[in-house]
Amino acid sequence: MVRPGLRLHPARTPVAPRPAATLLWLRDTDGAPEVLLTRRSPNASFLPGVFVFPGGRIDDADAQAHDLVTPAAAALPHLAAAVAALRESFEELGVLHACTASGRAATAAQLAQFDRRQPLPAQLRAHGLVLAADALRVAVRWTTDRDVQPRRFDTLFLIGRLPEGQTPVADDAEQFEPVWLRAADALARHEAGTLPMIFPTLRTLRWLAGFDRVEAALVACAGDRPLWESCPRGGLVGGKPQRFMETDLPFGELELVCPDGQVLHALDWQSEQPVRLLRHLWRLTAPNPGVMTGPGTNTYLLGSAAAGWIVVDPGPPDDTHVARIVEATGGDVRTIVCTHSHPDHSPAAAPLAMACEAATGRRPPILGLPSAPTARAHSQFTPDRALADGERIALADAEHALTLRAVHTPGHAANHVCLVAEEDGLLFSGDHVLNGSTTVVDPPDGNMAAYIDSLDLLDRACAHFDVHFILPAHGHVIGSARRAVAQLKAHRLAREAKVVAAMRERPGGDADDWVPLAYADTPRQLWPVAKRSLLAHLERIRALGLAP
Repeated sequence: MVRPGLRLHPARTPVAPRPAATLLWLRDTDGAPEVLLTRRSPNASFLPGVFVFPGGRIDDADAQAHDLVTPAAAALPHLAAAVAALRESFEELGVLHACTASGRAATAAQLAQFDRRQPLPAQLRAHGLVLAADALRVAVRWTTDRDVQPRRFDTLFLIGRLPEGQTPVADDAEQFEPVWLRAADALARHEAGTLPMIFPTLRTLRWLAGFDRVEAALVACAGDRPLWESCPRGGLVGGKPQRFMETDLPFGELELVCPDGQVLHALDWQSEQPVRLLRHLWRLTAPNPGVMTGPGTNTYLLGSAAAGWIVVDPGPPDDTHVARIVEATGGDVRTIVCTHSHPDHSPAAAPLAMACEAATGRRPPILGLPSAPTARAHSQFTPDRALADGERIALADAEHALTLRAVHTPGHAANHVCLVAEEDGLLFSGDHVLNGSTTVVDPPDGNMAAYIDSLDLLDRACAHFDVHFILPAHGHVIGSARRAVAQLKAHRLAREAKVVAAMRERPGGDADDWVPLAYADTPRQLWPVAKRSLLAHLERIRALGLAP
């Protein structure tokens, strides 16, 4: 893992979250279910004036309430959360989802005898009723962002159908203005600035907006496990804080740069200035954005003014980009490494070496693998010296020693190399692993069998060197490295299965016939590019004897 001394911001211990539960009461309307939202007190110490799903802290007694729920609910793993959510709903809104032990719903006459200003357990026992906790389903789990002070919550979001014949009435102490809204309408009002909500509420509403009936949402949550669990991280976009879940592309970068949750890292893409990721690591993105390059090619600068620099992937032949690299490093580049020979990665190597020599009188060597005979004309590359598999490139820095180990990873290109920063568990993946997209494998220089084998090799390297972060040549830093590699391999094999299915559906066809079937989930304008990867899949399918 990353050495603590390389972090940009002082370490801090986030506040421990308190257990809590919240409840999405749902009811059916034509076309889409409505969900109940309430406004928190403007005097509340946490989220004043914000619209939320009703709920609150889980009390110690909630976990011991086995005699206050239906027998079917007594063994639920989320019993405490369900009891807390139903209790809070009664106290704050007067909604009581209660029944007899046999499951018969409480009558209106029975409910009329309850006083929400009095403790609920004693009233339930007095009237021979229990909470219908088994009627609730677990939806998602949110933990308050690490940067929030002084209160954080670990909150289970539950969903349930509002009991018939009951109308929520706010206590006007903790909750105000109960309102029933379709998820899409609530989101629109938030965008218009008339319904303030926080990130977890918004993301949960976006999920809910995908259902046309309450029953469909309940069925989706039938597993009694959260559909997702998230502790969001914040970054700056356009100078303003913005939250991201683990599945969002910037999450890994925020984890690397601000591991304790500080909202200090700017995520905006620009090419004018290097972006500092660690004390010895900068990213300078080339000004070549596009469909195939995303925000541009990431050039990584590792080192310091005292020790000099290693440059990974100098980028396209852009004089301005080369000049910016020289400016950032003072021209004191000790080694230039190209992960592969494609025209957005290696052409700047020679101009950069010349510019460094002009600035310092010392020409840095260019390392990598020479392009194979299968490379296209625009991808010809000859390094000063070929990197051996497993070779180590060291930068003698008295403060933060740095060692990069080369890992040969053919597949995207025959001469592709990845680099592991051994001391800090970082993987520079070139185009082999990208953030937000899959790389193109284009025969004959690209080979799908080699690509998938190289993914297995990277997984072993990540395990051996305790790699948690992947720094791709395009896109933000990726966290949870081994999971990312596993997901990428699973995606490739799933795509391969679709190619085989397309071949079965249209026997005697060719790639043009199979692309619309195998890549039906890909925008049509990308089919010409997808066809290249399909051809690579065909090579592997036929080599493995999987062709129908």
